[in-house]
Amino acid sequence: MVYSPKTSTTTTTLSLLLIATHLISIIPSTQASPASSSSQWSDNALRSVERAEALGSAVKTSLVRRAGGYNSPLDNGGYMLTIVNGTYPAGLGEPLNVILSADSDKEVLVKSLDDGGFLNYMLVAGQGEECLGQHLGSDQSANLGDGKGNVTEVEELRYNYGNPYIGTCQETFNGGLHLRYWIQNTTNAYFMAVSVEMDLNSGHDIVPNGYNLGRDQLVGNLTGQAIDTNTLTNTSTFSGTGSYENYTYQTDVQYVSGLLKNSSDDINHYLTVEENGRPAIDGLVAVLTVKITARPQSSGAWSAIPQIPMITVLVPLLLSAILSLF
Repeated sequence: MVYSPKTSTTTTTLSLLLIATHLISIIPSTQASPASSSSQWSDNALRSVERAEALGSAVKTSLVRRAGGYNSPLDNGGYMLTIVNGTYPAGLGEPLNVILSADSDKEVLVKSLDDGGFLNYMLVAGQGEECLGQHLGSDQSANLGDGKGNVTEVEELRYNYGNPYIGTCQETFNGGLHLRYWIQNTTNAYFMAVSVEMDLNSGHDIVPNGYNLGRDQLVGNLTGQAIDTNTLTNTSTFSGTGSYENYTYQTDVQYVSGLLKNSSDDINHYLTVEENGRPAIDGLVAVLTVKITARPQSSGAWSAIPQIPMITVLVPLLLSAILSLF
């Protein structure tokens, strides 16, 4: 089996993650359900769940704009595959299959939970920062052709199973939608490597067709509709609105070809990802152009903090106390 190495996990970290996972059940949750209609994989990570309106939601609307606002890494010595150390055979990478266009509103292009920033926008799709700040995967690098050379990912985001506080702990164990991202220095566009991974017991391998499905689940969750992966072409467009913490985002999506190959060549995990005789990736990249169409009366995505359950304040204190015992 082709794989990328995973960072070893200490007993202390695993213990804390197990405790955090048990705590998930006592914290109120909201769901952004995976939205892709072409896979039969039925692990917990892909189960359809009811979308709640309290924190995040998305609604389909008509397309109003074609996406753009990035430089192709291929034009200046870069790559559209990530750089993964220690693969067998050597030199395999994962596709940068989603781009957040620099034509998006400037607030969305800031790595922040506040003021409608990128991290708040990603929570529309249930993508949150890693559990307890612990990065359990191996780092990957990318060269975006922006003069910076090979750069380590900014961070990894994981599906939070509807719990925006510590729900990403559950993804660490159960698998599901996750992504790594990089920011192109010359444009401020975000390049993302998105996929659906298996559970921890399976070594977080990628599910069949998992790169295409991950891309389309992210697009579907952001636009409020199911994306049929098998019918996409380089003329496919989608649009919809999504909300989180009283910020509403209009997302226009253009699928483009020419950046990636329709191939399994040089693709990490290709043996598990190829499905029904089709190559590991379909060669399409989803380009997102995002506008903020509504904002809360007061600035900052966390202005509603009094509504956060008290248990979410106590959990970090409890975990700190547990950590002191090790």
